[in-house]
Amino acid sequence: MRSLESLLIKPILTEKMLALQEDGRKYTFQVERHANKIEIKKAVEAKFNVLVDGVQTINVKGKSKRMNTRKGLTSGKRSDWKKAIVTLSEGHSIDFFGDQQG
Repeated sequence: MRSLESLLIKPILTEKMLALQEDGRKYTFQVERHANKIEIKKAVEAKFNVLVDGVQTINVKGKSKRMNTRKGLTSGKRSDWKKAIVTLSEGHSIDFFGDQQG
């Protein structure tokens, strides 16, 4: 059995995702590629002590990159990864930044 805590790699904090948090109680995480929706739901509920209504997952393809080096043009590819959009129940929220004063 895999550890549920290790399924969540990091939260995705972009302007678009922060707007989703404010409007629709939706939070986005980068997760392990083998994780399924049930495991992601349990991991978020266990780590942040919230109730999850739903989970949507997206497999994101890595971009192809080309760069000039001394030896000529080389090409490569960024890794593929998985994104999960988690919708929380009414009255629940996750505070990534904490209540930092000062």
